[in-house]
Amino acid sequence: MFGLTAFSSLVAIVDPVAALPAFLSLTAGEHETKRASIALRASITTVVVLSTFAVGGQVIFRFFGISMPAFKIAGGILLFTIALEMLRAKPSKTRTTAAETEEGAQREDVGVVPVGIPLLSGPGAIASVTLLSERASNFRFRAGLFAAILALGVLSWLTLRSGALIARVLGRTGINLIARIMGLLLAAIAAQLVLDGLVAVMMRLRA
Repeated sequence: MFGLTAFSSLVAIVDPVAALPAFLSLTAGEHETKRASIALRASITTVVVLSTFAVGGQVIFRFFGISMPAFKIAGGILLFTIALEMLRAKPSKTRTTAAETEEGAQREDVGVVPVGIPLLSGPGAIASVTLLSERASNFRFRAGLFAAILALGVLSWLTLRSGALIARVLGRTGINLIARIMGLLLAAIAAQLVLDGLVAVMMRLRA
């Protein structure tokens, strides 16, 4: 159950379908075999980055003296900002800027940067997986989280691999509709994170 919850949350924030226009633009003119290879590297990069923060996120918090309630509030605000951009069907500048995308287009391999990082595994996804790792209190939950990250990587690869077909079927309107639905779900997740963080702060103050 936790794995399914984690997967749903990560899909909402990563939203591979919303990344399709940028991916297709960056790989324009490439052969289908090369495009599939780029999609695979981007997906592997996403799994590696998110898994790294799932393992080491708590260590980073302790090193910098950041409390989990503070990170929940900050993460919730960040995710809510991204959600608002998704609801307006606008490219999220929190995930990647136009300058970063343009710079990435000059690279021989765009699979790692900017598609893998930060288009798929951007600040919002990193914040989400770090918060989820805090809830993974036992082996079963941790296994569910890593299974969710792996499933997200597979979904991202399939989506990018079939990007041209999906774009033709859905069109810009269909992609925007999916982005808005994911944005609504993400806004609810963000609001819950902020509420959880505030409740935790209030409980600490009462103690």
